[in-house]
Amino acid sequence: MPTDSVGRFLTALDPAHREAVAARPREEQERLAAAWEEELGVDDELDTLDELSPPAAEAEAARRVMERES
Repeated sequence: MPTDSVGRFLTALDPAHREAVAARPREEQERLAAAWEEELGVDDELDTLDELSPPAAEAEAARRVMERES
């Protein structure tokens, strides 16, 4: 399991988005990973989901970040 934020973010993404983000420059990947970590940290709904299923919370936060990018 990746320990850096970019690696964890890529793991949380669905396969199509993972491939698209992996093709972006490292700076862009880091920006998206920072937005993902912020989403995980500020949303109380994700805190509740995180208690039940951390991978589901991470995937939901990743989905939200990519939705904003569209």
